Amino acid sequence: MDPRRLLTFRTVAHQRSFSRAAETLSLSQPSVSHQISLLETEIGVRLLDRGRGGLRLTRAGEVLLEHADHVAWRLQLADSQIADLAEQHRENVRLGAFPTALASFVPSAIARLRGAHGDAQIQLSEITAATLEPRLLAGEFDVALGYQDAAAARHEIPGAERIDLFQETFLVGLPPDHRLAGSTTPISLDKLADADWIVPSTEGFLIQACRDAGFVPHIVAVTSDPLATRGLITRGLGVGWVASLLTHDYAGAVIRPVKDPIRRRDIYALLPPGDHHPLARSLINALIDTAPQPIL
Repeated sequence: MDPRRLLTFRTVAHQRSFSRAAETLSLSQPSVSHQISLLETEIGVRLLDRGRGGLRLTRAGEVLLEHADHVAWRLQLADSQIADLAEQHRENVRLGAFPTALASFVPSAIARLRGAHGDAQIQLSEITAATLEPRLLAGEFDVALGYQDAAAARHEIPGAERIDLFQETFLVGLPPDHRLAGSTTPISLDKLADADWIVPSTEGFLIQACRDAGFVPHIVAVTSDPLATRGLITRGLGVGWVASLLTHDYAGAVIRPVKDPIRRRDIYALLPPGDHHPLARSLINALIDTAPQPIL
């Protein structure tokens, strides 16, 4: 049964007039009459009796009108609910970010966005380099933050838009009682060849930096959580890498730049393929505006 014809029949049945129904529906009277005829032919029974006293519903018409009213009510309810969900979607922006970003400039960016868009709600999720691409392409995020080794070939996700934000590097965090903690000059990595290391990963350019300095680091902890890294360093469990974005958040640790050449990493924002959230560009602008100048 054609739902458009059903809803046209409903209007005619309530108006008891083809002309008034046509006016309500912004259609011509012949068009309304034709739709009712097609509906009667489709279901095989007469729905309306046309007499001198006007239109009158047949018994089949009365039964069908009851169902048509229910269909119209369900459509109205669906329209209202979908409108509410669409409004929630416009106000709720989903941001995926790696731990360093979450601990540094992301909170300031969110505050800026809320200042400009008071109804904006930000849903934050932590992501890793390995899960960024599949989760972005699966539609989990309206905006995502990623990173890559700046010396590597530029990585692009098919269909996504990449907006480069800035570059950062890494420094070394030392326990306050470390033998090199009193130095104010950049530290050569080979001076830490015999140290216990806290690292975010057992692979990648940070590990390679140690190898380039002539040693394989003795790893005692692997964590990408900045708070955990700081706690381990300040309590003397080892030395560790500190992202330049977080140097001001490592109270209790001694932060020193590295004398050896350390490759930097590109920090960038990503927009998923397809239509973008109405506030996605505003969020990216807020991320650009609040990203601190890293210590290089």
